Amino acid sequence: MGLAVAASPQNPDSVLEQVIVTATREAKVRAELAESVGVIDEAALEHIAPAHPADALNRVAGVHVNNLGGEGHMTSIRQPISTAGVYLFLEDGIPTRPTGFFNHNGLYEINVPQSAQLEVTKGPASALYGSDAIGGVINAVTKAAPDSPEITLNGELGADGWQRALISGGNPLGQHSAFRLDLNSTASEGFREEAEYSRTSMSGRLDSRFAEGWDSKTVLSYSTIDQSGVSGLEEDDYRNNVEKNLYHGDIGYREVEAFRLSSELAYTPSDNSLVTATPFIRHNTMAMMPSWMVTYDPNIRDTEFSSYGLLLKYRHNFVRGEVIVGVDADYTPSEYREERIQVFRDGEIFTDYARTGELTYHFEAEQSSISPYVHAEFAPSERWRLSAGLRYDVFEVDYEDQLGTPNTDAAHFRPASQSRDYDNLSPKLGAVYRLSDNHQLYASYRHAFRAPTVGTLFRPGSSEGTTELEPVTSVSQEIGLRGIVAEGVNYEVAVYDMTTENDIVSYISNTDEGNDRKTTNAGETSHKGVEVSVQAPIGQAWQLGVSYAAMRQQYEDYSYVFSRFDPGCFCTVRENLNFAGNDISRAPQSLANVTLAYTPEWLNGLRMELEWSHMGDYYTDETNTQKYAGHELLNLRATHDFGEDLSVYARLSNITDERYSTYTSNQVGDEDLSYRPGLPRSLFAGVRYRF
Repeated sequence: MGLAVAASPQNPDSVLEQVIVTATREAKVRAELAESVGVIDEAALEHIAPAHPADALNRVAGVHVNNLGGEGHMTSIRQPISTAGVYLFLEDGIPTRPTGFFNHNGLYEINVPQSAQLEVTKGPASALYGSDAIGGVINAVTKAAPDSPEITLNGELGADGWQRALISGGNPLGQHSAFRLDLNSTASEGFREEAEYSRTSMSGRLDSRFAEGWDSKTVLSYSTIDQSGVSGLEEDDYRNNVEKNLYHGDIGYREVEAFRLSSELAYTPSDNSLVTATPFIRHNTMAMMPSWMVTYDPNIRDTEFSSYGLLLKYRHNFVRGEVIVGVDADYTPSEYREERIQVFRDGEIFTDYARTGELTYHFEAEQSSISPYVHAEFAPSERWRLSAGLRYDVFEVDYEDQLGTPNTDAAHFRPASQSRDYDNLSPKLGAVYRLSDNHQLYASYRHAFRAPTVGTLFRPGSSEGTTELEPVTSVSQEIGLRGIVAEGVNYEVAVYDMTTENDIVSYISNTDEGNDRKTTNAGETSHKGVEVSVQAPIGQAWQLGVSYAAMRQQYEDYSYVFSRFDPGCFCTVRENLNFAGNDISRAPQSLANVTLAYTPEWLNGLRMELEWSHMGDYYTDETNTQKYAGHELLNLRATHDFGEDLSVYARLSNITDERYSTYTSNQVGDEDLSYRPGLPRSLFAGVRYRF
């Protein structure tokens, strides 16, 4: 739980009564949850003014989101830093992407700075959520439409050409409806060469009450993202030429368009029951040049999908509990096209590219899923609250190759048209025991899984047999203690033990014909850790927030066949590699965040905050032969409210100008480390005016 920002500074004792909506898609107080949830509320988001999702989310204990340039990112929640689809990104409880289309940068499709609240459920989610919710769930809650007219204008300027305009407004529509509109326009040149980034987002919400017991919430989200490619750097450039970028001239670009529309209709036939039906549609397009492939398989790929879904849920309350039954259905047709390109270099700098017109892949896939579930809670006494859930997910993917020509390219193996299906049964158990009015003990046991993505199945590169990949499965056990002690000090401690099997692994083999990317299932991994959060007032003017996590993540049985080029025999040598007993690569051993806020009595409206952020060390590949040493960062924020209408604020990131890497890695068999340099010392300032 990210208590460093979870409870409002004015009312820290409210933490146990804090309302969270992720667990059951309804408002629920934290005291009833048998899980660890971190919350970044609206007041905290306004003060943080996050330029990147990491600015807010990294305050939650055990959560790390890195910055890959623009708003690109990888996530680490009880898992290593990776691009793996082991997280579920939601907007108002609805997945922003369907299963099979995970994007590790997916948070840039959400309007984070204008959200009402961010909720992070760590570990597998409740039975209301299915595939991908292994490491955790991040849910962005939209702001409700206002009861009276309001407009907020927010402008920012900052280092490296940073410009951002946030405009929010809303108004009632008659006696029974109201709307809200949020606009986000952001642009940055980036601190590295040719690293431009821009986004435009719009979020609209219409809240209505048709009649007594009938309510609706309609949410529309639309974003366009244009992000330049940003390369890793080798040691010398990382230390001495941090602004260098090997990708010029649109090499490694991404252009994303994301549209979502949902309309929740809620009917309350009695005080004890609720029926909700939420139809939704999504439409996404992405044109990109995968930067990691420009050295061995340069291409441009165009992905497009549309989703049509329905969430049905019925909840009935009893004297001592509740039962929720529901079903989620989703149908997603998609198309994928990949064209081989020729890239041009000037020394080590990639400068331009040319299309060849040669398609290496072109396929269509239709994915359908239906997932019934049941979730029940029962309080046998005043001290106990028990919960249990069961979800059954059924997926079917119909794939059709559109090229219709013989597949003779060994580097681009193309599966024959076919259908694949998966099913998974996920039980969930939980218990909350109230030790006293202010202290609770909770425990949970949860199963989770992740279905292979459409791209992994049917865009295998040189890997044969990817259509036979098995889903990743995970079992997680957690125990936690949370509460409030004297004088408004609140805390949470969570201990977890997670085992994951059939991890889907991508790695690069070096052969006499060049580099090939392989994909396979690979054994079993173990993820254990402890997470601690504390928030405490210090006198009348100071507030301390501490989040800390220590993790141990290991390979239990993790093997695959690795090919490497041996210059001695000038041939390819195959090795059976098993890393059992090693630490998982790119899995930090510790994470910490400490904030010290000052709100002086002598200057009403001023809030200053010093933030210390810690990243522990980790091994950079599976062999455990090289490490990234970790880093420590200091950030400073200040906000001054001139009455209720006008605020000015500033943030100074990386005060000490620390040289650090947001992602450090190397491939097995390659000793050269690749670093992704983080933001140097940078100043940003803004003004916010409310009408």
